[in-house]
Amino acid sequence: MGFWDVYGTIIDMIIGYARVSTDDQKLEAQTDALTEAGAERVFADKSTGSARSRPQLDQMLDHLREGDVVVVTKYDRLARSLRDLLDIVEVIAERGAGFRSLAEDIDTTTPAGRLVFHVFASIAQFERERISERTREGLEAARKRGRVGGRPPALSAAQRDEVRRMRDVEHRPLAEIARLFKVSTKTVRRA
Repeated sequence: MGFWDVYGTIIDMIIGYARVSTDDQKLEAQTDALTEAGAERVFADKSTGSARSRPQLDQMLDHLREGDVVVVTKYDRLARSLRDLLDIVEVIAERGAGFRSLAEDIDTTTPAGRLVFHVFASIAQFERERISERTREGLEAARKRGRVGGRPPALSAAQRDEVRRMRDVEHRPLAEIARLFKVSTKTVRRA
């Protein structure tokens, strides 16, 4: 029941997704461009791109069927970060659908578009690995200088001894000890 697009790909339905960050912004420019691009249905959210829960995005992803194509005017309308974009496009691909961004001319329904998108994914993976590597190097350098990473303990050694004494000798409840030392009961339990 699908149709052929200009790239020779069979498409069942073009689905648009639009988003603006504030109530002051208008969706019309995006929805008009998506309709012009062939979107039969447009899902639109008014929320920041960094918000993890966007009702219309979730509904659009649930609505996707194999052969559909999700179209956005710019990829930052779908996600604020490259990592989020890759995650969302992965969900789209898992449903057997494609992704197109009009402004960036990315189209995962074509071999060239998939290549460009995979280059994005590779760069994001490389950056994650470099951050991890730099963190490990920084922690190792700090250890060599005698510093240990992480937060300082909530209780000093003397306070931990006092906590144990209060618990074992005075048989005070953990909650009471935690209140006295202004820490959580979990911290008292660990001591």
